[in-house]
Amino acid sequence: MPAPLSPENIRNAPKVLLHDHLDGGLRPSSIVEMSDAVGYRSLPTRDPGELAEWFLGAAHSGSLERYLETFGHTVAVMQTAEALHRVAAECAEDLAADGVVYAEVRFAPELHTERGLDLDQVVTHVLEGFAAGTARAAAAGRPIRVGCLLTAMRHAARSREIAELAVRHRDAGVVGFDIAGAEKGFPPTRHLDAFEYVRQQNAHVTIHAGEAFGLPSIWEAIQWCGAHRLGHGVRIVDDISLGNDGLPALGRLAAFVRDTRIPLEMCPTSNIQTGAAESIAEHPIGLLTKLRFRVTVNTDNRLMSGCTMTSELAALVETFGYDWADLQWFTVNAMKSAFIGFDERLALINDVVKPAYAALRT
Repeated sequence: MPAPLSPENIRNAPKVLLHDHLDGGLRPSSIVEMSDAVGYRSLPTRDPGELAEWFLGAAHSGSLERYLETFGHTVAVMQTAEALHRVAAECAEDLAADGVVYAEVRFAPELHTERGLDLDQVVTHVLEGFAAGTARAAAAGRPIRVGCLLTAMRHAARSREIAELAVRHRDAGVVGFDIAGAEKGFPPTRHLDAFEYVRQQNAHVTIHAGEAFGLPSIWEAIQWCGAHRLGHGVRIVDDISLGNDGLPALGRLAAFVRDTRIPLEMCPTSNIQTGAAESIAEHPIGLLTKLRFRVTVNTDNRLMSGCTMTSELAALVETFGYDWADLQWFTVNAMKSAFIGFDERLALINDVVKPAYAALRT
């Protein structure tokens, strides 16, 4: 008999995470302690439990812009070498404890230089933190591999600089380049020189697109900027309609995304908070999974959304009736889409993911 699809069993199953923000996953207790260390006095509360509830409530506004405001507090305490190292190490440990065996965690280095660190130092401290957390997780019997994505902000003018930074540190653990921030009014084509540089350097690109803005954002990300993956991509559903036979009919962009297997980094709970979907049941992930797009499941911001990979998958199981085969499909999709070498991806799929799910199914 298959193992029950309980939260405990889902937590113990190997999972792969491609879309998780470092500054969106801090431990509330660490925020309080680090705020003391840097003299930051603007937290809404100093009680870790109340602080966790505040972040969840503030993020659940239905507005991406309001959601993004919550990051002012986390970024404020992530301005020193010690803080960056600590947050990265705790991130690796927390993900490993949740059963994540491979994760790509992103952050914007340009947001962490207010106390004198330069961009290279910021990246180095984060990578060293990931290494420390990975080592501690392995010692605890929870091995994890963490890759780092460097994000440039859509509204700023440092994307080429961040792209060069990503390439400069790729042999040390940076696996790709991203842009993030409010989509409306800040199209990815504003940063074409950065994307052209990354492509010329044979590096990887994922772009936040199709979350708060629609098909034009997705089209530009793919056809102008060369995105290998789409961050969120939920609005691709706008290019799917019901045909005369009552069956889903894909427009040219949706068909291209599906046919070329462009991965969708879907974050259900976060999308509900920012107004991209009304509920899990109404989230496009159900239809896109049924149509066999390259769907992956992600957390986005574990602090703001009050979620984990376990809770995201458990919610999908409860809503759509997914079984272990479906959870394995999501996991393999993500591992296939990771920005690390083919041999590493294949080893994790064949030696870690598939054996574990086979045991859960029998």
